[in-house]
Amino acid sequence: MEDLEKLRQELARSGKSADLQALARSAEGQKLKGMVDAQALRKAAQSGDSQTLAKLLGGILETPEGRSLAESVRKLMGK
Repeated sequence: MEDLEKLRQELARSGKSADLQALARSAEGQKLKGMVDAQALRKAAQSGDSQTLAKLLGGILETPEGRSLAESVRKLMGK
């Protein structure tokens, strides 16, 4: 959970939080939102359960929408 807080702080400092929120509200983001168990994702993230996170997110990244959104995040983050 400490890592998530550090990530949140870094995003706030970088000014990219609003851009990421816009991606989450996009049509692709909303479609993906319906494909994931938000409660399970939150629980895994808060507990640091990387194996469950990988399983939950791995399926999403196999979809065209997931790959497109991941590419948008990658570009936004400059990587």
